[in-house]
Amino acid sequence: MQFTNQSGGNDFSILGLLNSAEANIPLFVVFLLIFLVTIIGNVIILTVVTMDQSLQIPMYFFLSNLSFLEIWYTMTIVPKLLANLLMKSNNISFSGCMTQLFFFVAFGATECYLLLVMAYDRYMAICKPLYYSSLMNTSTCLQLVVGSWVTGALTGLIPSLFISLLDFCESRQVNHFFCDIPPLLELSCGDIYLAEISIFILSLTVLFSCLLLTLVSYFYIVISILRMKSNSSRSRTFSTCGSHLTVVLIYYDMKKFISVFYTVVTPGLNPIIYSLRNKEVKMSVKKIIQRILPSCFNRPNYSTQRNLSTIF
Repeated sequence: MQFTNQSGGNDFSILGLLNSAEANIPLFVVFLLIFLVTIIGNVIILTVVTMDQSLQIPMYFFLSNLSFLEIWYTMTIVPKLLANLLMKSNNISFSGCMTQLFFFVAFGATECYLLLVMAYDRYMAICKPLYYSSLMNTSTCLQLVVGSWVTGALTGLIPSLFISLLDFCESRQVNHFFCDIPPLLELSCGDIYLAEISIFILSLTVLFSCLLLTLVSYFYIVISILRMKSNSSRSRTFSTCGSHLTVVLIYYDMKKFISVFYTVVTPGLNPIIYSLRNKEVKMSVKKIIQRILPSCFNRPNYSTQRNLSTIF
């Protein structure tokens, strides 16, 4: 018995993370907390970069785009995951499944491209400082960001189209916690060779090319940093680049439980990794708080002022 994508009444059933009803509530609480931290953390980054004129430079422009992306990347997966943990019915319609798949792949690919753009920005700033201001202007930054988003959308469209054209068998149980490519291919009872090989080539091309170019950029960055005579300059530059490289390694180094990290945990880690180790962002947060609560900070020896100074 088969059903095809033309039959709107045939839903998929998402099996979820664990086949245990007792674990649903604890998992719901954990993922809800991570979801809230992710959204709030990335919104803070967007707010700080937007409000502080001193952060209106390419590096933070790209960071704000990454934070904006992480919000929607998380929204693609986590709300449905949370709903499934609370409800007895874990069904998702065919169109809903294909939509989730498209946005998941598109946002994931866009993140690859943005991480590559950020590596290129650091390469230009450190290895080509004399040309940086002229080359990394507003027009160039906008083109790089728009190119990342458009290319990411096209990347997500290809596997979604291939999978939407497949015929699916009687079993509609997706052995995952969202509509991902491998479990959907497993449910097809038709010939999946063309879809499988096309998606494999696409994924390999995107991931390998972005990772390779990012690593090449950092190879030259590390060489330039090691050539710096000042220890403080080396330390400051390593700190800035180390944050980005950490995110890259987490993204590329992370089946079912591994997906939790790059769809739920990683988007929450990015603002922490980038910002809590960045003095400029921390100072901007402090200035914004002081601007919002001026009456509090105008009082001499106020304890909150001392606490903020300690934190930042």
